[in-house]
Amino acid sequence: MANTPVETIKERLDVVDFLKGYLQLQQAGKNFRALCPFHREKTPSFMVSPERQSWHCFGCNIGGDVFAFIMRYENVEFGEALKILAEKVGVELKRVSPAEYKHLGLLYDINEKAKEFFKKELVNFKEAKDYILSRGLTKETIEEFEIGFAPTGSDALILHLINSGFHPEDILRAGLSFKTERGLQFDRFRGRIMFPVHNHLGKTVGFTGRVLPQFDDGKSGKYVNSPETPIFNKSKLLYGFWKSKNFIREAKNAFLVEGQMDFLMSWQVGVKNAVASSGTALTGDHLRVLRRLADQLVISFDNDAAGKEASERAIDLAEAADFGIKVAIFGDYKDPADAVFSDKEYFFRAVENAKPAVEFYFEKYLSAGKFNVRDRDNFKNLRTVLEKIRNIGSPILKSFWLKELSKRTGVGELTLAEEMERATAKKIFNAEEEKESFSENKKFSRWEIVSQRCLAWILQKGDFAGTEELFSRLPGNYREIFSILQGGSRRSEDPVTDELLNMIIFQQREASMEEFEALKLELYKEYLKEKRRELVSVIGQAEQSGDQKSLDKAMRELDNLPAL
Repeated sequence: MANTPVETIKERLDVVDFLKGYLQLQQAGKNFRALCPFHREKTPSFMVSPERQSWHCFGCNIGGDVFAFIMRYENVEFGEALKILAEKVGVELKRVSPAEYKHLGLLYDINEKAKEFFKKELVNFKEAKDYILSRGLTKETIEEFEIGFAPTGSDALILHLINSGFHPEDILRAGLSFKTERGLQFDRFRGRIMFPVHNHLGKTVGFTGRVLPQFDDGKSGKYVNSPETPIFNKSKLLYGFWKSKNFIREAKNAFLVEGQMDFLMSWQVGVKNAVASSGTALTGDHLRVLRRLADQLVISFDNDAAGKEASERAIDLAEAADFGIKVAIFGDYKDPADAVFSDKEYFFRAVENAKPAVEFYFEKYLSAGKFNVRDRDNFKNLRTVLEKIRNIGSPILKSFWLKELSKRTGVGELTLAEEMERATAKKIFNAEEEKESFSENKKFSRWEIVSQRCLAWILQKGDFAGTEELFSRLPGNYREIFSILQGGSRRSEDPVTDELLNMIIFQQREASMEEFEALKLELYKEYLKEKRRELVSVIGQAEQSGDQKSLDKAMRELDNLPAL
């Protein structure tokens, strides 16, 4: 019986030789030892056994084989560890088709080639280079993080990549171009400072582009990210993590900021345990990545209304994930980058004196004067703070902050605890009530809900002119409803379709053309997502059955789908 890929990898990979690439191993009799990379220690307690082909740390009591090491050290799941080690020793993973290997490899190659193109363009465009330097970045930082510039031409990158041997459809799939409804293909990034986004292993997987002020016409966002691709998922990637992960592991603490410039300026002045959420909402996946390495988070998002709201969401999410949370406040500076640029010492003090999250909430929601329980706003703010305390995972910390809140407000601890539980019970009751009220809507997918709203809008306007393109993007039942409504009827012989018709008729309301255009765009996105899911399912079935013809056809269709 043939060996599995895991067994083959273990046969070809000696644990000692492999770990020498990560640690300074010293011989200790038959075994080897080193300082553990997973916790701080002065005396080596990390032991490697050539005989058992395994490792074990007696300090933090963890161990395993090469797979366990790479999963923990590189912060990846088993599947990713398998791919890394298979590539290292030349083992082909049979479960992944050659077509998919080519598909993913091309995306990495195209992003890498695009990065090199942007870097050269930055060298040649003085205004872009001057702008970056004026923001405080040094030439060394620009080079280290491979920052570039996307020229203003509509297809400069596309032409460069085609001349480098890549196909236009592959460029589209990599998210570096987009197609109009007329089939024209343009560069996604134009007139922008380009920040390459790397995965945890340092491979370029996407970009964030910041518009150069002189090219900002107000019609597109200040920042544009690569769309989701098989190698780029914003909800899982943290900017700078590939550089900072070992510093985070050593400190057991991460400095979480909002944007690339915040990260880069922090890194530049020596705060090496920083990461950025790249201007996107912090997710559970982001926190799971950090939780494997850190116990503490210091959070600092932009000092505007949106940034403060994002900070609050991040704190609540991180508290629930059992992080110790502090908040760095930068006073009148708009963000950490601004603070570094204007006053480095002030920046360092703010990070060092970061406040515990609950203290941050005390200052935000509770006035400095005497708390007045009769004041409705005071009472509402108190409940908000109690909700924040309730979100803390540790019962000990929860009890500590209730004591502090009691001192702050003059309300007894037991009363505060009772109010906290009462508010929780009320929230659960309201949630259940809402769930019951909207139980019918819960059975519909987002695709169906958007379809209902589009059809309700058309019905309200009573005009089907120019809506023919919607028909092909609707789910099955809704195409039938479209035809019924277009024919002037409001009834169907089929009970299910008739019920949907009644729901759509009930949803009619006044809405602007702008809202309808936004709905059409959402419908198109949901249609593409569903089409993508169908094709991925077909590909999986074709791979299992060995149907190469169906596999090739589905892969071609998947490749030709426009990027979301």
